[in-house]
Amino acid sequence: MEDMSGASDAELVQRVLAGDRDGFAGLVGRYRDRLGRYAVRMLGNRADAEDALQETFIRAFRSLGRCTEPERFGAWVFGILVNRCRTLGAQRARRDRVVAADEGALSRAAARDAVATDGALREVLNRAMAHLGPTLREAFLLRFVEDLSYEEMAAVTGASVPALKMRVSRARAELRRRLEETSDD
Repeated sequence: MEDMSGASDAELVQRVLAGDRDGFAGLVGRYRDRLGRYAVRMLGNRADAEDALQETFIRAFRSLGRCTEPERFGAWVFGILVNRCRTLGAQRARRDRVVAADEGALSRAAARDAVATDGALREVLNRAMAHLGPTLREAFLLRFVEDLSYEEMAAVTGASVPALKMRVSRARAELRRRLEETSDD
């Protein structure tokens, strides 16, 4: 397979539409890691993230002709992934609905254990992120982990810029509250 690192997204999309499937491999290679990181953070585990990523690329390949701005393939495929993560997250939430023992006590105990191990801060942050609702977690990750502008976030999610700013603000406040609770324990 030839090196496609110098080709633009638009060139690779055109190659795929002309029948060159290797062009799509170039696009997958270009975006797989970034999209995979987002999916893991959004869904909380690698298996679900891998499912979302695989479904995203299958959907992108099948509907590539509907990518109206091939030069913005990255944003377009990111939007597909955001929707897949939303769907899989909702399906998992319905499937996993069970009554848990005192969730607060479990979280505090898990947070204390995390502080005692290597990578304690990362573990505490991951636990705090897991408690954010999907829309707040999505907004926070897109803004601070993926470093998207609010306008880019709006294009990916379909939400308005003011709504996204509100979600990011609420996510930050909730994370701050949870982290302060953890440090008080």
